[in-house]
Amino acid sequence: MAAITIALTGGVASGKTQVARRFNALGVTVADADALAHALVMPGQPALDEVVARFGPEVLDAAGRLDRARMRARVFADASARRDLEAILHPRIRAAMRASCEAAPSPYAVADIPLLAEGGGQEAYPWLARVLVVDVPREVQVARLLERDGIDAALAQRMLDAQASREQRLAIADDVIENSGALGDLDMAVMQLHQRYLQLAATAGEPAR
Repeated sequence: MAAITIALTGGVASGKTQVARRFNALGVTVADADALAHALVMPGQPALDEVVARFGPEVLDAAGRLDRARMRARVFADASARRDLEAILHPRIRAAMRASCEAAPSPYAVADIPLLAEGGGQEAYPWLARVLVVDVPREVQVARLLERDGIDAALAQRMLDAQASREQRLAIADDVIENSGALGDLDMAVMQLHQRYLQLAATAGEPAR
């Protein structure tokens, strides 16, 4: 059982996935909110039925699965639609993520939560011990989005505008990885935090002196 859970968050295209992979390679259990969200909207799941009831059958592809590209374009263009989707998914994701982290065999677990700042921070996730933010300048996010997703600049800007600002994410951070540099820098930053979190996990159950 993990002694503590560390939240991992960051804006789109910040490199958060690379950080998560490095923690996982060190033997740390990483609970991925995106992966849990995908599982929740598989055909036959109650959450998908609620999504279709709210947004209509046009959000499904020919196989009856959620058309993620169409859904993404819709919610990033309509703030009320995004809030409705989050109201359907977020409570389910939080419950599944907590169960996964608490059952983790590693000394500490990492909860990979892209929308932590938007979803209420530690007030919404009171079981989190610390928040780690992966941070990059906005212009770096835009450049990475254009290269990674093959989208136009207008959609990239809407995606960033729909998320919490860089300042809002940094305001909830206990730890920060600045990820504009080389991969070797990222390796070192993760290893340093790994050692710190192991120490915190080891003392988490000790009585106060």
